[in-house]
Amino acid sequence: MTNGDALTSHRRWFVCALLFVAATINYMDRQVIALLKPTLQGQLGWNEIGYSNIVFSFQVAYAAGLLLMGRTIDRLGTKKGFSFAVTVWSIAAVAHAAARSVAQFAAARFALGLGESGNFPASIRAVAEWFPKKERALATGIFNSGANIGAVVAPLAVPWITYKFGWQMAFVATGALGLIWLLVWWAWYRLPEDDPHISSVELNYIRSDPPEVISRGVPLGALVSHRETWAIALGRLLTDPIWYIYLFWAPDFLSRRFGLSLKSMAVPLFLIYSGATVGSIGGGWISSALLKLGWTLDRSRKSALLVCALAVVPVILAAYTEHLWLAVGVVAIAAGAHQGWSANMYTLASDMFPKSAVGSVVGFGSMAGAIGGMFAAKAVGYILQRTGSYTSIFLIAGTAYLAAFVLVQLLAPRVRPVALQLLRS
Repeated sequence: MTNGDALTSHRRWFVCALLFVAATINYMDRQVIALLKPTLQGQLGWNEIGYSNIVFSFQVAYAAGLLLMGRTIDRLGTKKGFSFAVTVWSIAAVAHAAARSVAQFAAARFALGLGESGNFPASIRAVAEWFPKKERALATGIFNSGANIGAVVAPLAVPWITYKFGWQMAFVATGALGLIWLLVWWAWYRLPEDDPHISSVELNYIRSDPPEVISRGVPLGALVSHRETWAIALGRLLTDPIWYIYLFWAPDFLSRRFGLSLKSMAVPLFLIYSGATVGSIGGGWISSALLKLGWTLDRSRKSALLVCALAVVPVILAAYTEHLWLAVGVVAIAAGAHQGWSANMYTLASDMFPKSAVGSVVGFGSMAGAIGGMFAAKAVGYILQRTGSYTSIFLIAGTAYLAAFVLVQLLAPRVRPVALQLLRS
């Protein structure tokens, strides 16, 4: 069978489109608080420490939820597990509209973090169920780019909704989108073997990889005993916090450094997160293209990671330049490089671990990233409260990925399947 034959059916790309939309909604819900930060600080009297506590609350729940949701999704299956996660995060997003104090916003963010933690473990598991290994990095990059589309759409939609209907409706409108998506997901998603719309050619193409020995759950203890699990976890620990800085503090950086208002920062934020979208798809495309050229799996994935790590370094200039568009440009490149890095890190989990363990490994790695984000949230809050400067923040952001790449290489010198022990009933 040729790749061209597989293209006669496209069901797997419909699934990828569903995952893309889920990631878009996920990040719209997540981004609203950052966009409304100056507005809410003015109306409700927050300082930088108060805002950092709200972000910290989200990160705590996200970290705990990633571990729990990963296991839950592996036990419930992709369809039921993802449905549960989307229900929780959508209700939590709407609940922000009723909050008035830092504590109430923190509680709503905590619930949002719990629900949103299921998005990527479920999506990675769905990709492992629907795509052969040769296409997983590209599929991951495509659905992961939805996060950036969400971050692009939010700066365009939230100011309009806020000025027209009030800030409360910004939370209600974005939260309602998740419930609409849930109806489509529940009606359409199923395993390839159970999908009545898939062709036999495409099904055989999806199942063209060598069969996996393990088909049931794997104990967490068996996962953390492998260095490959820690390669993913520590790689995420050092780099995920940088993305949270772009997500939760980019509007504040533009306001503080260049004096932009909520309306005037829409175009710069659009460019930043558009760069992230390009990087997510491009990062996944690089390693998939190298595989098609005959490169080994290890060399393809590691080369893509190194390119992304090097592309982040110029972001250090953002804190020094007086030129708005230069700052926007280097941050956009860095955000894109992060998403390319992230797409390949997610794919490493499905490269090295069986489908039955992918959700747990991704959840564990994402939990490590969220823990790093917890500390980053508090650190950024205190740095800005005391210095009012982003200089040290962007210095750390520019060097974190090279350090993470070294750790990944040391802990997983070869990308290859990990032999795990079967969980017995």
